[in-house]
Amino acid sequence: MNRTIRTMRLFPLLAAVSLAAAGCSSSKATGPSGAKTADPNAGKAAAAAPISNTAKARFEDALKAFETQKKAKAIDYPALERKFQSALEADANLAEADYNLGVLAERQGKLPEARNHYKAALAKKPSLRQASENLAVMEQNAGNVAGAVALYQEVLQRYPDDAQSRARLAEIYRQQGDHTKAMDLSRAALMRDPQSTTALKVMIRSYLDRKQLAMAKLVALRGVKLDGMDPELHHAVGLILLQEGDVDEARLSFKKALEVREDYVPSHVELAQLAMQAENFPTAEAHLRRILQADGKNAAAHLDLGIAYKGMGQYDKAMQEYDEAEKLDPEMAAVNLNRAIILHRVKDAPERASELYRKYIAMAGGDVALPGEAPVFALLREVEAIVNAKREARFAEEQAKQMEELQKQQQAQMQAAEKAAAGNATPATGNATAPKATPASGTAPATPPPASGTSDQKNAGTAEPGEPEDDLL
Repeated sequence: MNRTIRTMRLFPLLAAVSLAAAGCSSSKATGPSGAKTADPNAGKAAAAAPISNTAKARFEDALKAFETQKKAKAIDYPALERKFQSALEADANLAEADYNLGVLAERQGKLPEARNHYKAALAKKPSLRQASENLAVMEQNAGNVAGAVALYQEVLQRYPDDAQSRARLAEIYRQQGDHTKAMDLSRAALMRDPQSTTALKVMIRSYLDRKQLAMAKLVALRGVKLDGMDPELHHAVGLILLQEGDVDEARLSFKKALEVREDYVPSHVELAQLAMQAENFPTAEAHLRRILQADGKNAAAHLDLGIAYKGMGQYDKAMQEYDEAEKLDPEMAAVNLNRAIILHRVKDAPERASELYRKYIAMAGGDVALPGEAPVFALLREVEAIVNAKREARFAEEQAKQMEELQKQQQAQMQAAEKAAAGNATPATGNATAPKATPASGTAPATPPPASGTSDQKNAGTAEPGEPEDDLL
């Protein structure tokens, strides 16, 4: 169910103190009819005790402080709370002080405290129907539709011509898809209060739901003329222009909403998305930070901020934002996809990236839910190719190292063998001749070698002296 957000006003000067949430609708809570003065006694039952002058003076001072802070666009909630509490201490019957303390508490997200103040205001002054309306809206925001309807109907029983409660009931029917009942109640509210922008907003949203853009724009422009200081009306015009495809004009309407109220979160959301689509990441960062100022537990805003940082090349900051988003919403599948892209493309961690791509596919519904042309499958194939290439490169490197080590071992063995062979060989000692043998005593001296000559000379009968004659023929 969409959350109903309204512009709440301090009673009785009805100054805007609004609650906002991304993508939510809003309505404006109005004060008691004709409450234009600062007299907190207005509308009290005749039998009620009068409010002390001290309480009135302090109440007036608190309202003036609020108006000053509103113009300066710097609301000091604790200071305002002290001032209204001081007025209440001066006179416990001052129901309007309780109501305004409830408004301030709700604006700060202190919902139990706000409920207590609204109930206290109603106990002191049952005619303060705005307190009942705010309680009903809180029940609606909490998802207690039945409780909200009961409170709205209680207001209508007490005030049959109340336009606001009819308009809020119309919004509940719109959210439930009953556009006929929603439009009937909105028209009934406008018959009782032609300036009810709450009813106009319901009609705008109903026309948008049904894609009736021309009618939606007509009603939205009427609303802007009635109250140009309502940011939601400018925002509604922007949404219509977006659906018509006029992005530039839509952007101007969202910016106008922020000029009216700079903390209006829905327009920050739309402008952040437009900036992301245009890859204007610094502008997207600025809007996302404003969203997180209003709601620091917005997981989607943390995710988008991480994407913006990634677009600006600030990868470590991006990973931090992804971590924050995952803490807030562990089921957010997109966190795994965006984290994997950085690990894949920037951090050189393909194995981990592959795991996260697969986790994203599983969380997104598996192969059945994602079409085959979904980018994640191409990224997964790419990163797996990188993983395989790295694995093959590591294997080749290990093989090369093993071969190198084997070659070193073989070289060492060869060198050792050569050294061993060299150590066993006898080295030569120059050109010296072997010593002559000395004949033993009593042995004839060795016969000298025959004189050089040819065999013809021997056969000529000329024997060499000291040589025996050959007596063989």
